[in-house]
Amino acid sequence: MSTEQYLDDVIKRDGAAHLTLIDPDAGSPSVASGIAEAATKAGSSAIMVGGSVGASGDVLDETLRAIKEVTDLPTILFPASASGISRYADSIFFMSLLNSRDVGYLITNQMIGAKTVLDYGIEPIPMAYIIVEPGGTAGWVGDAKLIPREKPELAVAYSLAGKFLGMRYTYLEAGSGASDPVPPEMIRAVKRAGCETLVVGGGIRSAKSARAAAEAGADIIVTGTAVEETSEIQRTITEFVNAIKK
Repeated sequence: MSTEQYLDDVIKRDGAAHLTLIDPDAGSPSVASGIAEAATKAGSSAIMVGGSVGASGDVLDETLRAIKEVTDLPTILFPASASGISRYADSIFFMSLLNSRDVGYLITNQMIGAKTVLDYGIEPIPMAYIIVEPGGTAGWVGDAKLIPREKPELAVAYSLAGKFLGMRYTYLEAGSGASDPVPPEMIRAVKRAGCETLVVGGGIRSAKSARAAAEAGADIIVTGTAVEETSEIQRTITEFVNAIKK
């Protein structure tokens, strides 16, 4: 079964899926494997691997190998550039940062990495990536013209553009470690506009904020910083997973 079909099944069954994001630059492969093992026991649906800087090359490969030793959950690449591709992943969010002012994040990195994705046999999941205020490191690195939090109509317009270009997923990103998550009003507006699969991440630090995003229409909730910062990883992820279920 493809990763995309698997996630579709989880969403239909549970109402929303939870992804645990692991940044290879934030810890050693052994730390990553520990997070992945805890995420599996806690009921997370899949493991996202990537980051805005440093998540490439041998570090990325070693992290993925360590993760796959402890879990059968799908591994999904979340690359900052063409260098963030690894043969050890199951799939990749093949993203275009639609509100970037840098053509490199719109299409150049995608062009450079496409043949590698094909040669490695990684499943590409087409995604419209949209960064919302405050944006964090992702917004700075991606040179994004950040979507103002009070302008959901701009997020809707970008999401529709992505959909009409054939992107089945839309990712609303507030930025890793953001002080505030994507506003529920923006999530609701994008979903009502016809987004097929809506992913929301950045600034989701509590079960309450995860639940608010799911109730507003998010199909997939991503948490990373909250997991990195806790000493009780399994308990924290369990709280997120339980919060977003029907």
